[in-house]
Amino acid sequence: MPKTQSKDGTTIAFETVGTNGGPLILVDGALCFRASGPMRRLAQELQSEFVVVTYDRRGRGESGNTLPYDVEREIDDIAALIDVVGGRASLFGISSGAVLALKAANWLGDRVRALALYEPPLVLDAAGQRETLEFTAKVDAAASMGEDEVVVTLFMSRVMKALGAPEEAVAGMIGTPMWQGMKALAPTICYDNHVMGNGDVPAEAATLTTPTLVAVGGASPRNLSDAARALAAALTVSVQLTVPDQTHDVNPAALAPELRRFFREHA
Repeated sequence: MPKTQSKDGTTIAFETVGTNGGPLILVDGALCFRASGPMRRLAQELQSEFVVVTYDRRGRGESGNTLPYDVEREIDDIAALIDVVGGRASLFGISSGAVLALKAANWLGDRVRALALYEPPLVLDAAGQRETLEFTAKVDAAASMGEDEVVVTLFMSRVMKALGAPEEAVAGMIGTPMWQGMKALAPTICYDNHVMGNGDVPAEAATLTTPTLVAVGGASPRNLSDAARALAAALTVSVQLTVPDQTHDVNPAALAPELRRFFREHA
């Protein structure tokens, strides 16, 4: 499996599919990596027109995990992948990975040709932002004690609430193979929390000049569509899109045609 080295020496594992078109790097959200999540399937949908890179974010899969964590180090990881594919690439990020991709695009400037974001889980009200910081503090405290079960329970309870799912949904996951896989990635939940900050529209949106697509699922809860609109409004160069009948767990086959159109035009 190919690997590259980030600025701080961390090994980042990746894979590439496709031989035509410009390079496109896919950035996972929380608890996902190449072997678990939507990106491999999405890469397969896009490989006929782009050179598509999927990778394990630090602390996941086959990548390393140099401590202490810092968001800038994750941006350095993306920069290292851009170097592998020739010095310029487009980015697609999903969920909290969308916020990481946005921050990377702002930091890396013209090294990022175009940017597409799917359902960044932003929090637009002050009370929700305070709650987000309190949640992050609880997760950090549990993680520092090695309480992986608590970390995953806190995170999944928050996710289910945001998606309008019943609380019982989390109880039904406990003990399953999927739950065990999430526990193995529990420390990286802290990383995504720090990418998100208080959940507000990232300050980087105001200075980003990269052409950007902001997409949301037509069947997703209103808080996610509101977040997409707020982010699109804050960006200088943006296109907003609703993918019909999709939720946060988007079907790669439904999303891929929209990404192809956008990246063909801007990359």
